[in-house]
Amino acid sequence: MSLKIRLARGGSKKRPFYSVVIADARAPRDGRFIEKIGVYDPRLAKDSGERVKIDGVKAAAWIKKGAQPTERVARFLSQITLEGETAPVYTWAHGNNPNKGEPGKKAQDRVKERADKATAAAEAAAEAAKAPAPVEEPAAEEAPAEEAASE
Repeated sequence: MSLKIRLARGGSKKRPFYSVVIADARAPRDGRFIEKIGVYDPRLAKDSGERVKIDGVKAAAWIKKGAQPTERVARFLSQITLEGETAPVYTWAHGNNPNKGEPGKKAQDRVKERADKATAAAEAAAEAAKAPAPVEEPAAEEAPAEEAASE
């Protein structure tokens, strides 16, 4: 059984309130949990002490038992230090995904096809420019019509 330390949403519509809970990873987000170890109210100011309240001793005990915090809870736990210790309850490092902004494989294939079509069109235009252009004979009928119109 894999344990997670995660947020369970409560509160009413447009008024979120979260409980920090220990739950089985297979349980629903707001469903069954083992223990509630804190609360998080995102509507409060970021510098408010009431915004995040987590029992650091319980969190540390569950981490020792193998519970893995989610990304958001790991951020919260990295700001909590136990009494008499200098290290935080959990060490959180910012994730690095260098491929995040890259398009998917199909999109890359489409870009490659467009580039191939553009180069083929450019080559065709270059070939047309190299080939001797057919000499156009001036239209003899247009010139007398213009002279007659000016008179």
